[in-house]
Amino acid sequence: MKKPLLSVKDIVRITGVTTRTLQYYDKINLFKPTHFTENGYRLYDRSSIAKLQMILFLKEMDFSLKEIADILQLTKEEQRKFLKRHSQTLLLRKQRLEMMMTALNDYLSGKDLYNISIFDHSSTLSLPAQYENEAKWIYGETEEYQAFERKLQAFTPDERASFNAEFEKNMENVFRKMDSCMHHSPYSDEVQQLVTEWKSNLEQILACDAEMLSCIARTYKGDQRFKNYINQFSSGDLAEFLYQAILHHIQQMNN
Repeated sequence: MKKPLLSVKDIVRITGVTTRTLQYYDKINLFKPTHFTENGYRLYDRSSIAKLQMILFLKEMDFSLKEIADILQLTKEEQRKFLKRHSQTLLLRKQRLEMMMTALNDYLSGKDLYNISIFDHSSTLSLPAQYENEAKWIYGETEEYQAFERKLQAFTPDERASFNAEFEKNMENVFRKMDSCMHHSPYSDEVQQLVTEWKSNLEQILACDAEMLSCIARTYKGDQRFKNYINQFSSGDLAEFLYQAILHHIQQMNN
């Protein structure tokens, strides 16, 4: 028959916690001995193990020691209600972690940040929205951009989302077709026809004069974010290829 009281060594052996942990829990009044020997050694009754196991369980649930102390003051029914609410918090955290892992794996596999939906459930604006705001900051004072904004204001939210999705799809199609022509010169008729297609799609939102096209071309070449976005559609430097093709198209416009 085992002795009715357990020593610190017994508790350590049974639960795996350290002596220092037990001493600290005693110090903060979270888990105190039920008895002491004449020499002042800590002793615990059998019910203490159940209490310690509950403390360790709550600690694994990411509660702070202060929160654990408060929870232990509740009745069993109150504890269950509290932990049920906590389970919902953990579920949301799990969903958030799964979304983060998906986004990280997408990025590591080579997907561009623009197409990663990490900001969808964040107070931070999505990257498409950020790009849209950045475009407004760059081009917002031009008559062409202001005309584009007036066009968008006439759209319902669904129509605007549909327009943006269609615009992006058309652009991606052009980039993929441009990639298939990278064995040609950027000045070739085949490539220049694709530049005209690219420009026609772009003219849905901007009036593309030579100055505007030159500005966009420089962005494709010099802004690493746009280079990464465009180059995801190619195994080569499609952004540089497109830059050269656009410059040639501008020269033809000016002739």
